[in-house]
Amino acid sequence: MGGILLEGGAEFQGRMAEADRQAITLTGKNDMAVCILPTAAAPDSNHERAGKNGVRWFQFLGVKNVRSLPIIDTVSANDKFLAEFLTNADLIYLLGGFPAYLEKTLRGSLCWSAILDAYRRGATLAGSSAGAMVMCEWFLNPENGKIQPGLGVLPHVIVIPHHEDLGKQWLEMIQNKFPGVVVVGIDEQTGMIRKQEGDQWKVHGKGFVTVYQRNKIDKYSAENSGFEI
Repeated sequence: MGGILLEGGAEFQGRMAEADRQAITLTGKNDMAVCILPTAAAPDSNHERAGKNGVRWFQFLGVKNVRSLPIIDTVSANDKFLAEFLTNADLIYLLGGFPAYLEKTLRGSLCWSAILDAYRRGATLAGSSAGAMVMCEWFLNPENGKIQPGLGVLPHVIVIPHHEDLGKQWLEMIQNKFPGVVVVGIDEQTGMIRKQEGDQWKVHGKGFVTVYQRNKIDKYSAENSGFEI
């Protein structure tokens, strides 16, 4: 299994450079292939702009082989040509936006299968906001307030992005319905990353990662990290 980067939001604005550099480093390659999925931004027709922002950002960080894939609906999510790019990618980045749309579009698709294949062979998966949410076993759909199944890369976990703003109201809803789940709140401009399954998580960025589990609340920062969930 490869690495995972979860970010709390405000991607591609120069505010999470350290976390993104760490994700690049995890690939272990100088000529890595980076694929950006703007899927979650498709419902409000923001996917082209968001994808281009991602390409420019990773180019700024020194990546030469980076592309935004137009995976915007279930048809494109089952495109063999696009799936092949993902199979061969070293870093796959899921952008923020609408988590329920992202989950529905990818679930059971050729492109999601390709992402998992890449992850199993050692590629790094990254997600910001909605992208981080759907990687977990469950996520809170902000459109209807319901907790829905995620794509399950991280079992027994729910992520709250933009935690400094949404933490209190989301946490109450989640804990009332899923009292035993591990809730991970990630502030904007902040990421948490691990190299491979079983490794500790490290925090990068200006904010905090707050972990709620077993009636405990633990808070981690770049100066105070190295934890398991």
